[in-house]
This record gives sequence, C-alpha cells and structure tokens, in this order.
Amino acid sequence: MLEQVEANFGATEGRDLVADHQKLIRKSSNMILSPRMEAFDLSKESDKMRDAYGRSKFGAGCLLARRLVEAGVTFVEVNQDGWDTHDNNFERTRTNNSAIDQPMAQLITDLRQRGMLEKTLVIWMGEFGRTPRINARAGRDHYPRAFNVALAGGGIRGGQVVGETDAGGEDVTKRPVSVSDLFRTVYTTLGINADHENMSRIGRPIKLVDGGQVIRELLG
Repeated sequence: MLEQVEANFGATEGRDLVADHQKLIRKSSNMILSPRMEAFDLSKESDKMRDAYGRSKFGAGCLLARRLVEAGVTFVEVNQDGWDTHDNNFERTRTNNSAIDQPMAQLITDLRQRGMLEKTLVIWMGEFGRTPRINARAGRDHYPRAFNVALAGGGIRGGQVVGETDAGGEDVTKRPVSVSDLFRTVYTTLGINADHENMSRIGRPIKLVDGGQVIRELLG
C-alpha cells in the first residue's frame, strides 16, 4: 500500500499521508473502545429526565448533548430539520417550534443546575433568515438581509436583544451585527484567538475569522 501511495504522491508526501491515516485509525479505535462511549447510552438517564427533555428526536439530541459535554466533548451539534419553509410555512413552523421549546429550555436549565452553563456556550441558529412576505405557496423563502441567533451560557450576558429591524422585518435599522461579528464573539467567548491563521497544504493562510468586531453588549 505504501509503495502505491508513494508512486501517486511522491515518497515524502506518501509517507505523511499513510502516517496521518494510521493516526486517524488509532484515534478512532481509542474512541470506540473508550468507556466514555457510555455517554451515548440514554438508558442511563431516569424516566423523569427523559420526560423533562421530551420524548422526541430533538429532545433526545439535547439530552445527549448534555451527556457528551459532561464526558468532555468540546463541540456538539443537534439538528432540528424542516425549517426550509418554502411552502406551508405556518403549519411547519408551528410544528418545529413545539418540538424545540421544551428541550431547549431543559438543556439550559440542566446545564445551569449542574454548574456547566458558565463554561458551555449554547448557540441556537439556522442557516438563513426568511422573507418577511409570504409566497404563492404559503411559504417563506431565503432572506439574508435580516437574521437572528440566540445565545446562552459561556459568560454571555443574557436577557437582552442586540440589534433591531423595522416593523416588517425587512431591514436591520439599529445596531447591525455581521456574520464575522458573531463568529469573532463566539471565539472570544471560548478563549480562542479569532485572528489565528491555519495553513493549508498548499501554503495558503486561512483565518478563523476574517474581520468583524466583538459584540461587546454580550460579554459579561
């Protein structure tokens, strides 16, 4: 195998690729065989706790997120699909809202009760805003001019709204916040240097965040 890789990529790069692959295999094996894999076993939780999060896929995901954070995982993503409401917006949004409200509130409550909220940043967001106007299919389309994100924990100063749109939700009229501002704030809150540059294989520097300013209102 090594000879074939070296033939395709050159001796030095070939050895590096094989070494990286072997390292990945070792790390994967260590993870699979680790006793910490019990974090994925929700049967370890009481019925009361399962009910508190809600007996739904998203509820189970939020409970699993708490268990993974307790086990030392540094980044967890929980998805609730179905927000791309190009049609039937009102019914689909109502269904999604009812699915996330209970697990979202319980996750924050659970983290706080266990003393983990201040060192865990919780981010609730999607990938796009939605048009203020309803289309012909009773839906809302992609809309990048106005967008919202909810943050909790991680030293974030809660109980406030930063920024404002006009009454129709069409344009930001007060304290605009850019994507770079949001990402820079997230990195700063987590104690990560947002100006750090990673180097690609071809020697191209890639910044963690390109520009932006920390959202000072959010920092405690």
